[in-house]
Amino acid sequence: MGGVADLARFPNVIEEFRSTPVEDLIPRGLGPRPKIAGIYESSGTTGAPKRFVMFDEWLDTHLAWDDRLDGIVAAAGRPLNTLAVVPSGPHMFGEVTTRWARRCGGVKFTVDLDPRWVKILVSQGRAEDADAYAEHIVDQAAHILRTQDVGVLATTPALLERFARRTDLVDLINASVRAIVWSGAQMDADTRELLRTKVFPGVPLLGIYGSTTILGGTKERHGEEFDGNPICDPFSPYIFFRVVDPETGEEVGFGERGQVVMSHVTKYALLPNNLERDMATRIEPPKGVIGSSVAAVGPVAAFGGVAVIEGVY
Repeated sequence: MGGVADLARFPNVIEEFRSTPVEDLIPRGLGPRPKIAGIYESSGTTGAPKRFVMFDEWLDTHLAWDDRLDGIVAAAGRPLNTLAVVPSGPHMFGEVTTRWARRCGGVKFTVDLDPRWVKILVSQGRAEDADAYAEHIVDQAAHILRTQDVGVLATTPALLERFARRTDLVDLINASVRAIVWSGAQMDADTRELLRTKVFPGVPLLGIYGSTTILGGTKERHGEEFDGNPICDPFSPYIFFRVVDPETGEEVGFGERGQVVMSHVTKYALLPNNLERDMATRIEPPKGVIGSSVAAVGPVAAFGGVAVIEGVY
């Protein structure tokens, strides 16, 4: 192989991860008993979920790279408790928030979220049931915010918008929360601007665009945006992106939109050339970063012939 571009010559084998025994996904080079953080799954939006092995050492390495919360804790001058309104499993976000909470020095409060159930309700036309479930989630989080000291709130954009509809919760968050971390479904530029400047003006919004299929994600580029959207830089050289024309497979130019192709290349996994169910604008990466950065990420309408439903995640 001559370089990173040659990864496009690999077939996309990601569909095999729906049924491959996880024992077959452990690289022999890691030794007989590598420490596994967990088995995590894709969202299952477009069929049976895909399963991946997350190794403890890799997850710690990745989270050390995304050090944004370290600065928040330092500025607070004290440990911060975390409230995670996210899936505890089988998604990766639950374990990630557990490790963030440890780094923040406080405890982690949880409200478990089942996004697959919401997607089923939406697909069946049961919008009222989906709405009731989402409000049930927010009610649980509200009780924690009222009775406990929460310094970091981690949730999804869809649920964060529901927090913003309740004046009492907005006041509580602005009074005590030092950072809001969001990931999962897209957040459009107008909503992001409203939340940042009007609803939670003193609370940093830290966005993450990632995927279980690459065992990690990105972090927002500090001080730069694209049309009001965060620019997401990958964890180079281990995770890198291409943005391609969905009809031709050819890479689009910088500033143009296309479908995201993700690759993960480490000693923990070889996951090249995975066509994601997301559209994004291709952005020139920072100097020394492989591949492309992305902005204005949003789901395709259909993927693999199946309609994409975001729900609450």
